Amino acid sequence: MTVHDIRAFNRFYTNAIGALDYSRHLYAPYTLTESRVLYELAHSPRTDAADLRAELSLDAGYLSRILNKFEQDGLIERTASHRDTRRRHVTLTDRGRETAALLAERANESVSALLATVPSTERPRLSEALRTVREILSDGRPPRREDVVLREPGPGDLGWIVQRNAALYAAEYGFNADYEGLVAKIVADFAVDHDPHLERVWIAELDGRPVGCIMCVRDEAPATARLRLLVVEPDARGLGIGDRLVTAVIDFAREAGYREVVLWTNDILGAARRIYQRHGFVLVAEKPHRSFGKDLTGQDWRLDLHRTQGGDE
Repeated sequence: MTVHDIRAFNRFYTNAIGALDYSRHLYAPYTLTESRVLYELAHSPRTDAADLRAELSLDAGYLSRILNKFEQDGLIERTASHRDTRRRHVTLTDRGRETAALLAERANESVSALLATVPSTERPRLSEALRTVREILSDGRPPRREDVVLREPGPGDLGWIVQRNAALYAAEYGFNADYEGLVAKIVADFAVDHDPHLERVWIAELDGRPVGCIMCVRDEAPATARLRLLVVEPDARGLGIGDRLVTAVIDFAREAGYREVVLWTNDILGAARRIYQRHGFVLVAEKPHRSFGKDLTGQDWRLDLHRTQGGDE
């Protein structure tokens, strides 16, 4: 392996993905760097300008010009950071979120077209090669919290939610196929009919693979959101993924105008219950029941979004 080998690969790959003319490639007025900043704003838990600069290794002046352009285009808002008033907190506007989603959709379509040229028999080898490159160039370091991104589900992700919920709950708690049927119905109802302004699914992704999920849907009670199907893969636990997923639901529910968030769980799910408690959920009722082949105690939890507004959790 020589410097020439790596540079030759870089030239090949940038041509393959259209990086040299990214805005034309995605039919959008943003460069590759600008699109990456939008992506980070849509997915990163840390959106202070200083954090963005450090995460993307960008020159302060260059990042400032990008953010100025986004602000002029109505994509972002900048306010004083809650952590440090000397820092600037950057958040996407509704238009910014729509733009980021559109760029992500077009990027996915572009990569899907590239992947379509690869025979199905060769795709596992390609996937392993990409994973090997990441592992070697990251010097074998363990995953970091900032390596995890939250995104909307893509093709196949809703099926993954059903499969992983069923497999993990069977392995860890002995639940039978009745639980898989419940999850499948919840996911199918969302897929068939949901209001994207009031309901949403998040996928937590690490190194290109899904490692967690959560759902926010409308409850039968007025102005009430229901949190559902929180799960995190065992090998990705300890990275704060559960906390980030629950935070995403709470922030979304508050912005959507809900007054409260409710959830139903079982007392044996200790780790999940501790997350809910940290975010201000209060246990309001519990009742023994026989479900999923087990004797369980179901619990109803509630979060008053007005009471927790402004960090009173």
